[in-house]
Amino acid sequence: MSNLSKILVAKIAMTVLVWCIPLLLFPVNLLQVLGFVVPEPHLFLRLLGMAYVSLVVGYAFALQSSLRGEYPRPGVWVGIVSNGGAFILLLVGAANAAWASWGIFAQVVMWLSLAGTGTITAGLSVFGPLARRAAAGSNDGQAA
Repeated sequence: MSNLSKILVAKIAMTVLVWCIPLLLFPVNLLQVLGFVVPEPHLFLRLLGMAYVSLVVGYAFALQSSLRGEYPRPGVWVGIVSNGGAFILLLVGAANAAWASWGIFAQVVMWLSLAGTGTITAGLSVFGPLARRAAAGSNDGQAA
């Protein structure tokens, strides 16, 4: 399994376990007990969970392509934009102590999400477009 495939597997697992399942299936009172601030109307939680499911579908198709030895350009770039954007938003949130008043479990989830989105963004970049650029550069000057 390539490094890119491993990053995609990690991204799928993280998204399903940390975001899809809780946002779609956990009762609102459980999220509150875990220390999360829950927006009103609660429908926004469920919509966000479904948006994460759609990303997982895209990552799953990218993973299939990667496992076949193909480069899944659209899936990689969706992952870079999605995770990179989340990382920036979480970084700003951390700098502004956005979740400092939340319960300890929720705070841990947010800090791990910050680290996870940063790591996933870096991994997708390094094993995606940067690896492709490096491979193209290593072929420069060689006979075709």
